[in-house]
Order: sequence, then C-alpha cells, then structure tokens
Amino acid sequence: MALMARMGVHVSIAGGVDKAVGRAKEKGCDVFQIFSSNPRGWKIRPISDDDIERFAAQFRSSGLDLAVDHMPYLPNLASPRDDVYIKSIDALATELARCKMLGIPFLVTHLGSHLGAGWEQGLQRIVGALDLAFSRAENDVVLLLENTAGTKNSMGGSFQEIAAIIDSLLDRRSRLGVCLDTCHLFAAGYELRTPEGLGETLDQFKSNIGLEKLMLIHLNDCRGTLGSHLDRHEHIGLGQIGEVGFRTILGHEAIRALPMILETPIDSRRDDLGNLRVARQLASG
Repeated sequence: MALMARMGVHVSIAGGVDKAVGRAKEKGCDVFQIFSSNPRGWKIRPISDDDIERFAAQFRSSGLDLAVDHMPYLPNLASPRDDVYIKSIDALATELARCKMLGIPFLVTHLGSHLGAGWEQGLQRIVGALDLAFSRAENDVVLLLENTAGTKNSMGGSFQEIAAIIDSLLDRRSRLGVCLDTCHLFAAGYELRTPEGLGETLDQFKSNIGLEKLMLIHLNDCRGTLGSHLDRHEHIGLGQIGEVGFRTILGHEAIRALPMILETPIDSRRDDLGNLRVARQLASG
C-alpha cells in the first residue's frame, strides 16, 4: 500500500500561537507551518509560559503530525551590512529558542542575498551567522536551509551552494537540513515534470548534499518557465510545473515520505482548501 502524503499549509497565529493549531485542523492539514511572530518586523513579542502550555496542549490533542516554524522576512544572513547582519543573527537565535520552547523540531530559513558583495563573502557571512546563532541557542532544533529560485545576488540557488554551507559547518551538521521548494527548484532550472528529469534532479541532490538531509518540501507550482529565476508561486497544477509534473513529484517515494507545506496563493480561483484537495488528488494517482 502506497504511503499517504502528509500535507498542510501555512497558517496564521493571529490571537495567539495556539490558535494556529485549530486553523490547521479546520483546513484539513496533516502538518502545518507558522511564523512564530510578526514576519514583517524586527520586534519579536516574547512567548509566555501560558502561550507554550496552550500550544502544546492544543497540538497534543489535535492529531496533527508536525508543526514547522519559518523565519521572518527581514533577516538577511548573507548581508554585507553589519547592522542588518547582527539583527539577523539575533533573530535566528531567538527563533531557534522559540522553536524549542514550543516543541517545534524544524525552523525553515531563507539564506538571503549578498547584495552584490559576491558569493564567497555571502558564504562566509551565512556560515558565521549560523555558527553564532547555534552557539547562542544550543538545542536540537534542526535548521532547514531553503533553496532559492536563483535570482540575482541570492544565496542557495543550486545544490552546490547549499552543500558549501553545510560542508563549512561540519561540527553543526546534525543541526542542519534542507527544505526544497518546488517552485524555486523549477525556476532555478531543475526539471521536475518527468520521471527522468526528477530522477536526475534528486541524483544531483544526493551526490551534492545527501538525501538524508532532505526533511521538508514546500509544494508550490511556478508561474515562470524552467530556469526563469522567477520566484512566483502558483496554484498546484495551474503553473508551469502543471498537473502532470505534480503527479510525477508526488509519485516519487523519496518525496512522498516527507512532510509537505503548500504556500500557494489565495485568490478568486482557489484557496488553501482547494489547493490541498488538488494536491491530494494528484498524490493518489
């Protein structure tokens, strides 16, 4: 019997972080993702003991499989600007600590932009930032490095770039994993739509990073064409990856076994429930 795919969406924490659990249940999630604080600001509201207890109790009784946290938008771990860089390290250490308090095992982070300073300097900044943040938040929360669409100056657009970061932190290897975003992968030039193309992409991941490091999928269609470097998410099956592509992706054993978070648009065509329904239909063959 084929393994059932575990899917969910990003949900709001408005009114309290514990409210996210009920919202995930209402949307029919198996897994869900949150921002533990305002994703568009630097100021982070402390999590109280009551917040922690309520979240833990709600999650325990929910039957949900997994909660994942995502870093806010403003931090840039590759920034050449010291003010932003220092605040970014602070934000990362804080989020790692918050995940541990809430019992959330994974924190997803974007790798940022070197802003024209060059890949090598960007790599040094990211490695330094991760090492410092891990030192300040000594726990077992795994930081998932998310691939990018390979837009100008961005870090992490190829498997080789992600591997260079992990390989530069060998002492921290157990605390690092990868979140692959299908939209970003496709936009970066990795073929996913055919069994041959997907097989080659996963072979490249395996040889550069190792499949044991692949721990989460962001399941999103892509508005841009293959290799367009356009980071624009689309409804499942309605973008350039398409229904045939998602049948291929969701039929692959290595991917099916992983938790998947949809970060698809909400508009007049479809909402979260609609995208989850389509994704599950495609996963069932």
